[in-house]
Amino acid sequence: MIRAVIVDVDDTLCLTQAASFALENEVLAQMGRPPMPLGLHLATWGEPLMEAVLKRSPGIDLARFAVLYQRALEQHVADGRLDVIPPENLRALDDFVLGGRSVLLLTSRTEDEVRHMLEPDHVLAERVSGVYHAGNTRFRKPDPRAFDELLATTGIPPAQCVYVGDSPGDALAAGGAGMRFVACLQSGVRKAADFDHRHVDAFIDTFPEIVDVVLRLDHGGPS
Repeated sequence: MIRAVIVDVDDTLCLTQAASFALENEVLAQMGRPPMPLGLHLATWGEPLMEAVLKRSPGIDLARFAVLYQRALEQHVADGRLDVIPPENLRALDDFVLGGRSVLLLTSRTEDEVRHMLEPDHVLAERVSGVYHAGNTRFRKPDPRAFDELLATTGIPPAQCVYVGDSPGDALAAGGAGMRFVACLQSGVRKAADFDHRHVDAFIDTFPEIVDVVLRLDHGGPS
């Protein structure tokens, strides 16, 4: 039985690549730096932000970028331009909770980048039983040890977990940890072919499809 559904944040629970691209270029403009090209952002999407931005804007003052980025992120969230979780995705999480499954988040974001999602009045507060990020985990995906703290805290065996993510690195981490993996292609950033040579139990075109996929996995049927 699948007891835990673990969900990635960016381009899985909510579509963020385009919004993040706009946000980062806004910060670069504040710093008087040229905008990054979309292709470069896509090529480094999924990497920890402070590592990726060194490639997206070589020579950048990383400390100043971090300060300006956090201010801009908070404003974009307040304006409803970033981290908007669609109602249908929330209903999918509700289905899992009502069915007795644990819903957890695991992301490579920093604690500052997810702080707003940890607020007691956030829409995830009564749906998600744990959020694991760069602030409370020792390792980052694609290292399978990224799940160490989650597994230790919950006590749920990896074989009873499924991870839903959008990148080959997510697949590598989940597979290495002994979990099922479902690839969400909704953002259009990646295609099924990008997951060649990675174990994927199922592909979904939209996040809500994960509900039926987990039911099939739960009963040992084809995904």
